[in-house]
Amino acid sequence: MLLKIAATAALLATVLPHDPLPDLAIGTALPAADVKMKDVVGGERSLKDIAGENGVLVIFSCNTCPFVIGSEGSEGWQGRYPALGEQCRKNKIGFVLVNSNEAKRDAGDSYVDMQAQYKQQNYNGHYVLDKGHVVADAFGARTTPHVFLFDKGMKLVYKGAIDDNVESAGAVQKHYLDDAITAMLAGKAADPATTRNMGCSIKRMEHQH
Repeated sequence: MLLKIAATAALLATVLPHDPLPDLAIGTALPAADVKMKDVVGGERSLKDIAGENGVLVIFSCNTCPFVIGSEGSEGWQGRYPALGEQCRKNKIGFVLVNSNEAKRDAGDSYVDMQAQYKQQNYNGHYVLDKGHVVADAFGARTTPHVFLFDKGMKLVYKGAIDDNVESAGAVQKHYLDDAITAMLAGKAADPATTRNMGCSIKRMEHQH
């Protein structure tokens, strides 16, 4: 099953023709911090608005990718979102899921779909619609999910995957994001600070030239 998922990821992570995306280095300042995005909990918010006293956790996600919502033989990662949200709340870290699937707004990733997903899956924190994938482009976000953790100075301290097992939370051996949060709160560098993100490609609109 793991090999099948990895093969699927390789296929799905192919990005549509698009201008080159940046590859954020650890230590980079929070990109697109002031871009306002429609939030399923109401209103519009920027990443700066959502950031907490000790930083902000940004996860690019969606309603349609099997790496998020699960598939036969795999839980997917979204079942771990509520615990991450609670962990962030307790530690004064802003938590936001960003849906940048602009090419699928009519195929499961509309704002209404996002509202339903938020309620059905007991999400917490914020879930925002990145119109025109402007924020995803600024981050160089490539997959759903794709994780970016910023410290209280709004500098990138970790990027990549949530953990090492999309199939089962109970089978996780390496809790990358949890370890990165723990290190950040202790004033230490995450180790590793970068891991391989795995998931479906963010569904961007092809640029018109």
